Amino acid sequence: MVASNREGRFGPVIADWFLSRTAERDDFAVDVVDLAVIDLPTALSSTPGPAARAALAEVSPKLADADAFVVLTPEYNHSFPAALKSLIDWHFSEWQAKPVGFVSYGGMSGGLRAVEQLRQVFAEMHAVTVRDTVSFHNAHGHFDETGRHKDPTGPDAAAKTMLDQLAWWAHALRDAKSVRPYAG
Repeated sequence: MVASNREGRFGPVIADWFLSRTAERDDFAVDVVDLAVIDLPTALSSTPGPAARAALAEVSPKLADADAFVVLTPEYNHSFPAALKSLIDWHFSEWQAKPVGFVSYGGMSGGLRAVEQLRQVFAEMHAVTVRDTVSFHNAHGHFDETGRHKDPTGPDAAAKTMLDQLAWWAHALRDAKSVRPYAG
């Protein structure tokens, strides 16, 4: 899930890099949710209007069908984007008993302050966040003009670790739910 919807965002560059890491694995089938094209209102409603219903009809089945999530988020003002919070808040059961991994980017903190806040939000949604993350401090400087990472050794290793953990949790939670429904 690409969390940024800001004009001129850098998220697609990092998303392309990360998708190339998942493409090397056979334990993930990836479906990207890009919040720049999903327009959910920030005002929650039990009777959403036509535009919100259409956006929900597009994204909710993808979230429900997923066994795991990776949130690719920038850090905006020491936090995560409002579009991501809106997506999270419009859903509940879709997150329950599923693992969430993080790829973050930003200035000196590399988006880690946004990730720490998201861990609290996802805990409230009964999701399990994996410990290891992929983080890019001063992200623009790590990629060349074609979007290729200049020195991928560290980020590749971080992505492998995070994806290994995510796959383990996805299998463990899916298997557990097949034996006993989650009681959230």
